[in-house]
Amino acid sequence: MEVQGKIKMIGQTQTFGNNGFRKREIVVTTEEQYPQHIMVEFVQDKTDLLNNFQVGQPVKISINLRGREWVNPQGETKYFNSIQGWRIENLQSEAPAGMPPVPPADAFEPANDFKEEDHDDLPF
Repeated sequence: MEVQGKIKMIGQTQTFGNNGFRKREIVVTTEEQYPQHIMVEFVQDKTDLLNNFQVGQPVKISINLRGREWVNPQGETKYFNSIQGWRIENLQSEAPAGMPPVPPADAFEPANDFKEEDHDDLPF
């Protein structure tokens, strides 16, 4: 599965326990009608993948959904979900050197002198 959007926040790497478990969180805001702020965690050696990214950058993150069961001291069973990232890609399009940027489609004037009989001059 994948999540796409702009980076809203990148957390610091946190270390837990005696075995040195590492975790780092990133929040991505999706670009849709109702934007969502999705928190994705990267663990262990994957925390280093976030070093080259910055807030505001558009990215695509490959994720796995993780779920776990926990029984509290009162004997109640609780369930927790997490979104774990394992790859992150930059989505900023970088134009090749020397290539001028392409103007948006609305920068062009619409054709006003179009005649119905002119539209079918193709040989097929």
